[in-house]
Amino acid sequence: MDIKHVLSRNPLRPAYAGSPSKTVETDPLGWVDIAGGVVEIGHQGNGFSFDNELPRHQQLLQPYRLADRLVTNGEWLEFMADGGYSRHELWLSDGWARVNAEAWEAPFYWTKIDGQWFEHTLNGTWPVNPGLPVSHVSFYEAEAYATWAGKRLPSEGEWEHAAEVMVDALPGGGDPDRLGNLADEQTFHPRAAGGTTGGLRQMFGDCWEWTSSAYHPYPGFHPAEGAIGEYNGKFMSNQMVLRGGCAFTPAGHARTTYRNFFPHGSRWALSGVRLADGAAA
Repeated sequence: MDIKHVLSRNPLRPAYAGSPSKTVETDPLGWVDIAGGVVEIGHQGNGFSFDNELPRHQQLLQPYRLADRLVTNGEWLEFMADGGYSRHELWLSDGWARVNAEAWEAPFYWTKIDGQWFEHTLNGTWPVNPGLPVSHVSFYEAEAYATWAGKRLPSEGEWEHAAEVMVDALPGGGDPDRLGNLADEQTFHPRAAGGTTGGLRQMFGDCWEWTSSAYHPYPGFHPAEGAIGEYNGKFMSNQMVLRGGCAFTPAGHARTTYRNFFPHGSRWALSGVRLADGAAA
């Protein structure tokens, strides 16, 4: 993400790695219903985890539904065309102040040239591909889009529970490292979701997914002694949780319990949007 930002400031915008995706159109959006109930959240077992993934604890989730894929560039263009960046009623107050202070009118790395939107990527600057997931949007933008769409962002508990249900249903319990577009794929950019499956798609890799959850400690959390305890505990204020990994995430960090976090206005992270809603009638 740092290299991408540095190269974006170069007027020549040189290519670094990866290759452009073929132009694809947005595929139909589906929904997956999840029963909820009293569920277990947080890391368990002997594998590696960070301290902020602990301790495992119970949460009560009401029935809910998640979109089966990430929001696409094409859908974001519809949001923009409907005045998404100029309608104050869609935005949280702090977000609206940021929109005006920094003159936001599109996602980070988007530039309008001769009436057409282009996106800077690690493999160059290309016309915005409508079928790829929108990326490099802040929590404020994600929240505004969800409001515009008449939906909401999932909580981190909802996201984790849905991901665990999905992984557990796979043969052998599944392996998140093999389920998504991560750094070892060397695309270094989100990919299209692909054909409809009736299940959740793009849960791992492609884009970090904003949740509606503030980055707070789990019940019973205590920072570790010494320098290692300074990292996660010190940042548990004014941050929002993201889940799932992205196309820059190394294999081994794509697990259901991983908690990433960024400030509300952060846009340089490879972050995207998955919608949530109440349970189907």
